[in-house]
Order: sequence, then C-alpha cells, then structure tokens
Amino acid sequence: MVLAAVATFGLSGDATAQDADIAAGKAYAAEICAACHAVQQGEMMSPLMEAPAFQEVADTPGMTELALSVWLQSSHPTMPNIVLEQDDLRNVVAYIHSLKGKG
Repeated sequence: MVLAAVATFGLSGDATAQDADIAAGKAYAAEICAACHAVQQGEMMSPLMEAPAFQEVADTPGMTELALSVWLQSSHPTMPNIVLEQDDLRNVVAYIHSLKGKG
C-alpha cells in the first residue's frame, strides 16, 4: 500500500499539493466527511466521538501528505469503506494538511 502511494504521489511530501485544490478538498470534506468528522479549522468535537477531528489528524506528529494519502486509502474498522477518486483524495489531503498548526 505504501509503495502504491509513493508511486502515485512520488517521493516528495509536496507531490500532492502541486495538483491539489484546497478549497475543493474543504468542500468535499464538508459534504462527505462532516457527518462523522469535525472538518473545519480549529473544530475539535466530531459528531461521531470515535472519528478524529481533521485538525487533530493534521496536527499529529509525522502526518505528512503521503501519510495522509495512505491513511485515507486504508480501511478502518470504524469507518465506512469510502473510495475517493484520485482528484478528491489529493484535494482532501491538501485540505487536511493545510490545517496543520492552525488549531
């Protein structure tokens, strides 16, 4: 899985940001992810207590864009199996990464 992400996004942590639309990622998160996750900057209480706030995810030490990409493409027992299109994935990853340090 990690090798697939590296092949898709390259070795640079900035590979995702180059082609991403942060505003589109925010809109996607508000429409699709907000039912379970707190998705807005500084928002820390998710509607579903088990779902981490995007701000918390962004501020996790070592959470790079590559790590976010792999994390979002891995199944989680408490998360529905949502398959993001590559553009949506890049945009959501860029949006979450843009929250880093802004909480």
